[in-house]
Amino acid sequence: MNAINTYAPLVGRILIAVLFLLAGFGKLADVQGFTGYLQSGGLPAFLAWPAILFEIAVGVLLVIGFQTRWVGLAGAAFCVVSAALYHNNFADQTQMVMFLKNLAIAGGFLLLAANGPGKVALDK
Repeated sequence: MNAINTYAPLVGRILIAVLFLLAGFGKLADVQGFTGYLQSGGLPAFLAWPAILFEIAVGVLLVIGFQTRWVGLAGAAFCVVSAALYHNNFADQTQMVMFLKNLAIAGGFLLLAANGPGKVALDK
């Protein structure tokens, strides 16, 4: 059980980080397309770059375990706002799953905010 307590938080952080890193770098490949998608949810175009940088920063900070509690709070808020603005067509089962996925990730972020990064992290 000691190995689980030591390494499970690291693995959990990495798994969430992969999602954010891939999303952030993916948006870099088509910033204009992402800008249009951002606007479809009612947000202004100028938020495209901060959103991209946020996703990449969250990924990096989770992997290294730096400022994990704050990243957890910010990540949870990001996931809830994203779910509410972009995955709110509950008649579409795919959108419902995406909405619930975002809420589940927000839950993981809240656990990081409450419990910290674990033993293998810069925060320690």
